[in-house]
Amino acid sequence: MEMSVRARIRAGDTDAFGSLFDDYARAVHNHAFRLTGDWSAAEDVLSLTFLEAWRLRASVDPEGGSLRPWLLGIATNVVRNTRRAARRHEAALNRLPREEVLPDFADELVGRIDDAERVAALQAALSRLRRPEREVVALCVWSGLDYVAAAKALDVPVGTVRSRLSRARKKLHKYAGTDVSSPDGNSEPGRGQIDGDRASAVRPIQEEAR
Repeated sequence: MEMSVRARIRAGDTDAFGSLFDDYARAVHNHAFRLTGDWSAAEDVLSLTFLEAWRLRASVDPEGGSLRPWLLGIATNVVRNTRRAARRHEAALNRLPREEVLPDFADELVGRIDDAERVAALQAALSRLRRPEREVVALCVWSGLDYVAAAKALDVPVGTVRSRLSRARKKLHKYAGTDVSSPDGNSEPGRGQIDGDRASAVRPIQEEAR
């Protein structure tokens, strides 16, 4: 009897894990960028996510569907951890004597500037949300997970995902006149998007849920 992909991942099959990367690297990278707003940081998160996925491979249930929610959940935790590390690093730097820093004009030449600027416009409003609310927006709206998959990714009850997304929708509407809804106007996530002129430019690249 042929082993399932999940069973092969659990068993440490490197070919299966390579296929997992090929299938979902783009989804993880896009999710990381939406949470960080930085392409370079997203690349780091992508690498760390699959390293962590390999470390945690034994925790994969042999039965089940797509491993995309599992990977996005790991990526969300990686972003949390890297932000905590960045805050500790910044605090350490702030304790050092101040020196005059000349501007690095090379920073202005980073790629994908247009995409980054459009995401930054929306993140001005997203930054006013609580972290758990930002995460459900990224998972349910941008990455298109349903409530159940997002709950598994975040390891929280489905009702918690619903309430967080509801609060996020209300706050985004208040802060930026931006609404989080599905294409038919309902708040149910799935193939969701963010409506509104400021947010339409940062709709995610279409990804196939494998």
